Amino acid sequence: MAGNVFRYGAWRDGPDPLAPPYDVRAAVDEMGERVLRGDNLRDALRDLIRRGPREGRGLDELRDRARRMRRDALRRGNLDGAVTRARQMLDQALATERDTLRARDDMDARFNEAVLDNLPRSTSQAVSELSEYQWASPEAKAIYQQILDGLRQEIVEQRFAGMRQALQNGDFADVSAMVGDLNDLLAKHARGEDTTDAFREFMAKHGQFFPDDPQNVDELIDSLARQAAAAERLMRSLSPQQREELQSLMDQALGDGPLRGQLAEMSDNLRALRPGLNWGRGERMRGSEDLGYGDAAAALGEIADLDELLDQLGQEHPGATLDDVDVDAVERQLGRAAADDVRRLRELERELRKQGWVERDGDGLTLSPKALRRLGQTALSKIFQDVGGKRGEHDMRDAGAAGDLIGSSRRWEFGDDQPLDVVRTIGNAVRRRAASRDVATLPVRLEPDDFEVAETERRSSAVVALCVDLSYSMYADGRWGPMKQTALALSQLVATKYPQDALQIIGFGKYAVSLSQGELAGTEPTMEKGTNLQHALKLAGRHLRRHPGAEPVVLVVTDGEPTAHLEDDGEAVFWWPPLPETVEATVHEVDQLTRYGATLNVFMLGDDPGLQRFVGGVARRNGGRVFSPDADELGRYVIDDYVRARRGRR
Repeated sequence: MAGNVFRYGAWRDGPDPLAPPYDVRAAVDEMGERVLRGDNLRDALRDLIRRGPREGRGLDELRDRARRMRRDALRRGNLDGAVTRARQMLDQALATERDTLRARDDMDARFNEAVLDNLPRSTSQAVSELSEYQWASPEAKAIYQQILDGLRQEIVEQRFAGMRQALQNGDFADVSAMVGDLNDLLAKHARGEDTTDAFREFMAKHGQFFPDDPQNVDELIDSLARQAAAAERLMRSLSPQQREELQSLMDQALGDGPLRGQLAEMSDNLRALRPGLNWGRGERMRGSEDLGYGDAAAALGEIADLDELLDQLGQEHPGATLDDVDVDAVERQLGRAAADDVRRLRELERELRKQGWVERDGDGLTLSPKALRRLGQTALSKIFQDVGGKRGEHDMRDAGAAGDLIGSSRRWEFGDDQPLDVVRTIGNAVRRRAASRDVATLPVRLEPDDFEVAETERRSSAVVALCVDLSYSMYADGRWGPMKQTALALSQLVATKYPQDALQIIGFGKYAVSLSQGELAGTEPTMEKGTNLQHALKLAGRHLRRHPGAEPVVLVVTDGEPTAHLEDDGEAVFWWPPLPETVEATVHEVDQLTRYGATLNVFMLGDDPGLQRFVGGVARRNGGRVFSPDADELGRYVIDDYVRARRGRR
């Protein structure tokens, strides 16, 4: 376009609108990093949405903006402005009237001056007493009349945004008729009647008063209820004296006609239909400007909208999702860029669910098994940067599953899980078909007798129990994250590289419990005291005995000596320093594992003297080993020891 000058600059209002959508895998990895550092799984997932992925704005930033806007609204002005303005106008009217009376020299003028001098200090009472006063000054009378007319107009305008034109014409009869019809409509809706036709008739008759053009009775109620709640909050926000003054002025402004009662009835109907709105909450607003009735109610209505938006952005209620956030309300209050941020976060949440990275349960979103596998792989990759390519399998003479191919094959039998030898299988089918002269060789059709499986080297399987300390000291001393990372990495290693092994993760505090990968990732520290290694070793023994013939491996990660054990009734007893009964019960489980042939290796975190004495005795009794790694090296030690241990007894 000739003659036009264009200037370009960097985009400054949030993320680049032309940028590609969020990388879902990167978002999952970001959550995984927090979990591996020891954070709670649900917190990591929630914070991804609250803080936003890298280089993106999340709900927290939008919520902070809404809070700042709310603080600004609270400083907008003085809610008592309607009464203050009425007082100012009354003083102006009285001053004008006194000037007129002072210029007259008759008894009526002196009498009127006495009446004015003895008016009550209360603005509303003074206005009430002047209702029958015979004004000498037409200008003063007009100012006085404007006090009530203006307030009446503000009241109705605040309740009905489309009333301005009708009020300018001074036609309050139409307003009263509309409010009467509206109350009839609301009453029918409250009784559960079908109001579709009644709403259509009402809008055909009074639609000019509702420029927002509600499409059904619920939209109409929502709009009117918010305005009515804002008016109620205004009254609740005033002091008792201010409230009494304003209410009295409003009653005088609305007069003795039907409109005052109709508006009160409308408020009652709306409160019953929308009880969840903040009808009775007051606010302490401060500011230098005196806000009129309409402006004050509008400010409180805006604060109420921001309160609702803050609640939506907070996502604090159970089962909360981004679908609960009203994007239109975000755009009205915070702007289009903020609404786009919410839409992008919604899309991220949907993609996380669509691609199977997260699942929803009764408490909200949680990572799916797919995401947990990726989390375990991330943990394993970090550890394998330090661990060499140690493999750990050893050969056996008989062919079987889970080893390398040895070049021979055999007929398939029911239950075989070895890989198929495709070449020999097809060859068998072709030769069989070729021997049948009455059947064409092609196409090749397979039958059960044609299948052959490739023989493999046999690898020994292992049954592994990893017992991890969940006592609060692990969290307090910064060992919670490395513990989780180690357990997840070992779980991933077994699942991917040694699927014939049977791994059980056992967490122990005051009690011990078997944990799945997901349960481990979501485990949070508690303040409950107790290190019940005896219970953990008992569960480990049960796990080993369920897999006879496999190489038994027991690994223990702990930072404290045993301080709890199970009584015969199954209840845990905690005491520190450890009771002799606790030590005896724990050693008994060690002996049971030793007799079964399991080697128990302990990874001791910290330098507690009691723990050192205890694990030293366990090692001598069982023949296992004791490691004392730093927390950051825990994963490398455990993975390396597992790979060594599963090579089998020497």
